[in-house]
Amino acid sequence: MPSEGEVQLRERLHRLRSLPLLRGARLSGELERLQRQLERIAAEPSGEEIWRSVELARHPDRPYTLDYVERMLEDFVELHGDRGRADDEALVTGLGRFDGQTVALIGHQKGRDIKERSKRNFGMAYPEGYRKAMRVMELADRHGFPLITLVDTPGAYPGVAAEQHGQGGMIARSQSVMARLRSPIVSCIIGEGGSGGAIAIAVADRVLMQQNAIYSVISPEGCAAILWRDAGEAQKAAAAFKPDAVHCLELGVIDAIVPEPADGAHTDPDAAAVLLKDSVGAALDEVAGLSGDELRRQRRARFRSLGTLEIVKTP
Repeated sequence: MPSEGEVQLRERLHRLRSLPLLRGARLSGELERLQRQLERIAAEPSGEEIWRSVELARHPDRPYTLDYVERMLEDFVELHGDRGRADDEALVTGLGRFDGQTVALIGHQKGRDIKERSKRNFGMAYPEGYRKAMRVMELADRHGFPLITLVDTPGAYPGVAAEQHGQGGMIARSQSVMARLRSPIVSCIIGEGGSGGAIAIAVADRVLMQQNAIYSVISPEGCAAILWRDAGEAQKAAAAFKPDAVHCLELGVIDAIVPEPADGAHTDPDAAAVLLKDSVGAALDEVAGLSGDELRRQRRARFRSLGTLEIVKTP
């Protein structure tokens, strides 16, 4: 069913077409502009399609970081602990070989069953997790290893203990460390990319996003609870702020969309891993020849440009 905005555009287009002297430059230009808007609306994912991406991003059988590590890396050695307080298992970190090259890897891990999900806190890291991630970031920087990060979290853990341990400050520090790294960084949103928990490990030279992943500053339920005092309006909220890959690419938040098997990555994890590995490899190749100083300059410029507003004056 057409949206209210589409109906209004079509009505306005119809009125313009019925006017005389349509060959006048101003009227013809307005006609073309409205037609382009209609074509854009027709090409955009519908609210139902956006919600389908939310459902697939959260699918319990969707491949997680360790599923991709098993299929993409050789000789992976997991590194544990933050050397201060604890080993946060919501984040997996380690070293392995990617196409014959040693790389560092950081990724969220949600867990498959109740026991593992509880152990890994549903992929929601504490400050200890980000300290562990920073250890590996600095290790990659010291030895010149490329860094790959796989993002899949509803967000950083919002509990009292996490706040007492400095959650917000640790997320900021993690972003700061990534901004300073002289090693190439490629990040991919492989499921949910939620808020500060996601961006803490996604300040990269190339940010990719799987076709059915989502990336947003807040969950649809959280947005609905704020705007309509009803988390049940989550689908309406998702349609409004559009966390899907197509719109993230259009906004410039990501650099490329990684294709998935036809019915989602969970239907064929092996094929999904091949597609992800090809995309990550291509992204690493794009930045392989850049110096450390140039990588840092471009990375900072990229993230500082996000959210800028350009006002275009029409005659």
